[in-house]
Amino acid sequence: MRGRNLGGPTAPGLAAVSWGADRIDLFWHGPAGTLVHRAWEGGSWSEPEDLGGRLASDPAATAWAVDQMEVFAVFDDRELWNRYWDGLSWHAWESLGGDLHGRPAASSSGPDRLDVFVPGRDGRTWHRWWDGSRWVDWEQLESVSPE
Repeated sequence: MRGRNLGGPTAPGLAAVSWGADRIDLFWHGPAGTLVHRAWEGGSWSEPEDLGGRLASDPAATAWAVDQMEVFAVFDDRELWNRYWDGLSWHAWESLGGDLHGRPAASSSGPDRLDVFVPGRDGRTWHRWWDGSRWVDWEQLESVSPE
């Protein structure tokens, strides 16, 4: 398989998500400390789009329906922030709180269900989820360590 140069600097910590056929969205922590986005659709890549923010971590992304996706990152205030695409536009960044560090992990198990997991500064893993109508408060997971 041959690779394709997408231009710009090499970006460690890419997050990729697809919400439909022939669609891929890439997110990364840009050199200015903001979130950068590019999309593959219809056989070509969009231009890089700066989505702002003050990232202290690499991003995580997930999609829960066609044309619906969410991206997460820990900001320099150590809180988890999210931004979502509703099919027409990006909504503003929203803080989900926490006292966190490290890269989040996100998933969706079905329509209107999002889960995000983030290491806390206390060394524990924290979980928050969208239940279809609201973000449920943080819960501490007992252990997700392989030990």
